Amino acid sequence: MTISILLNGASGKMGSTAAAAIEAHANLHLLAACDHNDDFAGMLAELQPDVALDFTTPDAVLKNTQLMIEHNVRPVIGTSGLMPAEIKALQQQCAAKNLGGIIAPNFCIGAILMMRFAEQAAKYYPQAEIIEYHHDRKKDAPSGTAVKTAELLTSVRPNQFNSGTETIAGARGANLNNVPIHSVRLQGLLAHQEVLFGGEGELLTIRHDSFTREAYMPGVCFALEQVMQLNELVYGLENLL
Repeated sequence: MTISILLNGASGKMGSTAAAAIEAHANLHLLAACDHNDDFAGMLAELQPDVALDFTTPDAVLKNTQLMIEHNVRPVIGTSGLMPAEIKALQQQCAAKNLGGIIAPNFCIGAILMMRFAEQAAKYYPQAEIIEYHHDRKKDAPSGTAVKTAELLTSVRPNQFNSGTETIAGARGANLNNVPIHSVRLQGLLAHQEVLFGGEGELLTIRHDSFTREAYMPGVCFALEQVMQLNELVYGLENLL
């Protein structure tokens, strides 16, 4: 079975890399590609692809995903910026149509393992902090990966991490469920994250580094194939590995 894909955000760096990966994959067919100047809703209605893959922007991703579901097209979302309440509403929208979809804060297999290992370590440490590093053109902070990691940590140890007090606002970073998240945006970086766990007399650091966008492509292709087997909207590719 060949899976037809509509790629949204094709001119971006992740989008163009994804287009090449789809075209090289035996089971995937790049039906069409579009960008912000194109009629995305019209293309969904006319082409009726099996899957729509979104690598656009945080301010557009919610509406894009809603349009996909409205047109009975399975969403695979690689764009960050969706809030927990928005994800829950999208899951309900998919459930009403018995439609499969994936929202992936990260497609890189190593990053997913990093999050899983951090989730396991959270059982044993009373304190944790997240530092995420991205290139200076990333449009949102914190990253979706950092948010997902903090959610996984507190699913294991709810309300046990402590962000401390600040004499200068923001000194302890963002606070998600009492897990501090520090976002670094600098030229020369691509995507990197470390999770630090502090215990009596020791520090455990779990870190992942992405050096090229090609590192995400095995996970992207995996998601495009797996979404055809789903009848619900899954948040996090780790749930399918």
